[in-house]
Amino acid sequence: MNICMIGHGMMGEWHSESLKSTDARLHTVVGRRPEPTEAFARRFGYAAWSVDADSAIANPEIEIVVVAGPSETHASMAMTALRHGKHVLVEIPLALNRRDSESIVEEADKQGLKLGVVHPMRYRKEHIALLQRVRAGTEKVRHVQARLFMHRLQNVGATGYQRSWTDNILWHHGAHLVDVGLWLTHGGDLSSARRDELSVSTFQSPKDGTTGIPMEIAMLIETPKGQSIVCTGSYYSRERIFDVFVVTDQDSYRLDILRGLFVTGSGELRIDSEQENNAQVARDFVEAVRFDREPNVPGRSVLAAMEILQRAQDTSDAKIASTQKPEPLP
Repeated sequence: MNICMIGHGMMGEWHSESLKSTDARLHTVVGRRPEPTEAFARRFGYAAWSVDADSAIANPEIEIVVVAGPSETHASMAMTALRHGKHVLVEIPLALNRRDSESIVEEADKQGLKLGVVHPMRYRKEHIALLQRVRAGTEKVRHVQARLFMHRLQNVGATGYQRSWTDNILWHHGAHLVDVGLWLTHGGDLSSARRDELSVSTFQSPKDGTTGIPMEIAMLIETPKGQSIVCTGSYYSRERIFDVFVVTDQDSYRLDILRGLFVTGSGELRIDSEQENNAQVARDFVEAVRFDREPNVPGRSVLAAMEILQRAQDTSDAKIASTQKPEPLP
């Protein structure tokens, strides 16, 4: 199958590296500027490169499009690819609002195409083993705390590349945190998370004067079964933290992604690195297309998290609107 990769930042690199071990063909990579895009194509062995996403996606040879560009382009790129009859794997987040997320899922269903979203937390075998015990009824999740802290006062990505776009702590990193909390508390059944009457309390900081974006989030989610999910993050932190702490009726588990550790009541275990774990995502999607099955993270399954994030955004927008003073009459 021929792959079109949209974007060549860190995730474009990781997905390209993992796809090299499959029999899929790295056909075209799309970037913003010719020189780095061409260099990336040579480095990973793409047959072609382009700075025109629309024409690259429309190429009849392309079968799968991986959307790994700026977050604000995910929805439009995914929709374009689906309308051209391509299977689509979208980097997190699927979109920057609930309505666009739902529209993309509906379009994939209408076209009969595979739609996957890159939520690597759901590929962690330690979490999968816990879900198996939850489904078997031998363990119950009581509390999930997910955290993401980093220092990002400049618009530079993880590879050190100066971005042309600004990240979004609520819709990008918040999607990681909220989704894994809902997934674990609901035993992997995200459709039930959408049906539940979830109590949600949220905070999003005012826009920073330097970056122009909110830099902190906090969310408390309560389920009808008395479970709690706490999601917090900040771009101001000098200490980098990316972890998920789960308390059950049997034990506690902390997945420390940056340190590569899984800590339980019995001690510490080494786990796959973030890149090693992420490598499963694109491979799984290629197999899902080849064998006509659902990917491990289908688009519809992330709508539960998108709904929570929309509630947080609406709360923040309403708070800002209530503090704005009306202009005086002339």
